[in-house]
Amino acid sequence: MDNLTVSLLGIFIPLIGTTLGASAVFFLKSEMNAKLQKALLGFASGVMMAASVWSLLIPAIDMAETAGTAAWIPAVIGFLLGMGFLLLLDTIVPHLHINSERPEGRRCSGFSRSTMLVFAVTLHNLPEGMAVGVVFAGMLGGSSTITTAGAFALAIGIAIQNFPEGAIISMPLVGNGTSRKRAFLYGFFSGVVEPVGALLTILLTSFITPLLPYILSFAAGAMIYVVVEELIPESQSGEHSNIGTIGVAFGFSLMMILDVALG
Repeated sequence: MDNLTVSLLGIFIPLIGTTLGASAVFFLKSEMNAKLQKALLGFASGVMMAASVWSLLIPAIDMAETAGTAAWIPAVIGFLLGMGFLLLLDTIVPHLHINSERPEGRRCSGFSRSTMLVFAVTLHNLPEGMAVGVVFAGMLGGSSTITTAGAFALAIGIAIQNFPEGAIISMPLVGNGTSRKRAFLYGFFSGVVEPVGALLTILLTSFITPLLPYILSFAAGAMIYVVVEELIPESQSGEHSNIGTIGVAFGFSLMMILDVALG
């Protein structure tokens, strides 16, 4: 199996995690327990933070050093641009976070609560898709700092944390009166942005190979924005915030193990 086929298979792994999570609407009868939700949000935060460091920023720094560039330049510039890009989307796109009553982004009365919840998760999934795409682009480009195993480690890590996210987005929709089938489809389509974003990132990087360290760092910045802006605040709100913190520890450790052991 050639590298291109392997990469195409790899970028769909995160969508499998989201789809399996969304399918929980067919097996669970009530909304997700608040403590479990906090633990899963914390877990997702930990996975994304570890992936940003080991799978994205460190390879970007190593590539810059190999190219003879000051190692911190691509990392800092790409990281800040990624943060800024998600801040812009967060400001423009109307969306609603879980357990929140007030929409964010531009006001638009034409969107239902369910639609804005899906928009929020879609914004979250975009940087994850970019992250998976850029590591597979590095693998296809023959980068010595990104291996096939390392690329799949990131894809698997994202898929693992997408499983609870698929359930977290779909279950509240059922609670709001949405049918289970439609809630599942909402969860599934919120994850479709990941392989699409990954594929577009691979195509972009193939044309502009010298920008690979910047795009790696860009994806890291976008992912950290989601963690700081959305996941951690939601996992720490109200009572039992320590459960979210424990989730972060397990998520970070698992992603670190995948990166170091398989990368």
